[in-house]
Amino acid sequence: MPWSSKAASVLLALCLAPVPAWAQAGGTLPFAYENGQLVLDTLGQRLVLPQPDWVPADIEAGALGELVSTRFLEESGQAHLEIYKRGEGEAFWSTLYGARVSNQASMTLSDFRAVVVNVYAQSCDPDTVALFQLEPDEGEILPPLGYVCGAYLDAFTDFAGQGEVMVMGFYKSANGLGMVYQEWRGEAFDASKPQEWPGDAETVETRMAQLKAEVTLTALD
Repeated sequence: MPWSSKAASVLLALCLAPVPAWAQAGGTLPFAYENGQLVLDTLGQRLVLPQPDWVPADIEAGALGELVSTRFLEESGQAHLEIYKRGEGEAFWSTLYGARVSNQASMTLSDFRAVVVNVYAQSCDPDTVALFQLEPDEGEILPPLGYVCGAYLDAFTDFAGQGEVMVMGFYKSANGLGMVYQEWRGEAFDASKPQEWPGDAETVETRMAQLKAEVTLTALD
């Protein structure tokens, strides 16, 4: 397909590139907080997503910055938001919540998902990778996807001896594509045994349901 090499390389660069030294300062957050949801306006699109699941449901907007640290980059038609528990960051985290937005409106969601999964799988021991969905695809309506990496490859990561569980939702607007995801990281584990996952199965399933029901990506006028 004509998009494949260029689009895949751009998305690959976005997924693998380190986020530069922009971080919240003085309590400033890169998104708005409205009625328990985060609102991110970027690249002519509005992404609405649920708040971090470690934040109390009744938290006041002004107190959110006391419980999270954020990093945000918007460059070359791509935007990337990362949210950590306060006190954690890019080098050391147990839970990472994030979003990616692209202005590549011509790409299909299924193609976008395939590129993203391929990127993440490159850092994982292939014998420990598992993918799962709670319901099937319906054309280009894609349910959230679960990704399990029981052990990172030593050659591709600074986190040897660890693994992760990740859930991700994929969204499309008239102006582009979006992805919302959450990752849980811990010691390497048996991917076939949910009781060993760094994020317990109930928490993972709850987050998947939220990514289906509570995320929207719309074009801005």
